[in-house]
Amino acid sequence: MVARRPVAVVAAIVLFGEAMGLAFVNWILGRVVDGQSMSMAGLDSDVMSASTWALGGVMGFFLAGCGLVLLLTGVRDRAPGRFGRVLLISCAITHGVLGALTVGLVGWPAFAFMMVVLGLVVLSLLAYGKPDAAGSRVQDSPPLVPGEQPPPGPPAAPASA
Repeated sequence: MVARRPVAVVAAIVLFGEAMGLAFVNWILGRVVDGQSMSMAGLDSDVMSASTWALGGVMGFFLAGCGLVLLLTGVRDRAPGRFGRVLLISCAITHGVLGALTVGLVGWPAFAFMMVVLGLVVLSLLAYGKPDAAGSRVQDSPPLVPGEQPPPGPPAAPASA
């Protein structure tokens, strides 16, 4: 697949931007909660602001890590390892769940953005093939040298009349 490198790099750039945006929004929310001297359901406002900042930092690092895996995948043009695939699969699941939640909370444009990111991550995962039984990545077969016979394949199915 020719477009797999650009898709991985674009997905990485989008995830880096999303990581910075999410961290920034959580920083702003933490500042707002810190400025309010109210509690919600008995929680201290300092605990709520610190939790908001911590969530923004954790999600920012998570998305930046996923972006780094995709960037390295696109630059090297090699499939990510086991840890990288697990990280990208968890990123795709997170975007799917958050996309479903954003419809009601934020609206359809946010849902569309989340689904575009989900599509980029899944396309990047699928474009680099699946592991075969030995654990190595399935690659396209090399081109045949003139005069060389193709390797034997499965028998052809009988034609039905």
